[in-house]
Amino acid sequence: MTTLADQRKMIAALRYKTSKMLPKDRYDYDMYVKRDKDDEDLDSISMKRLREIFDKYADAKDK
Repeated sequence: MTTLADQRKMIAALRYKTSKMLPKDRYDYDMYVKRDKDDEDLDSISMKRLREIFDKYADAKDK
């Protein structure tokens, strides 16, 4: 189970990787940032997608 803290950690780690993202990944990431600003927990499908984006773009030091 992923917590709100894990969610915020992944979003913060991806903040400087947005220029390398594909348009669909960037769109999804931007939606997750907006939901995070509203203090919303992501549902399981959204969390899975965020984890996919994180695994794809985050450096080894971020993980």
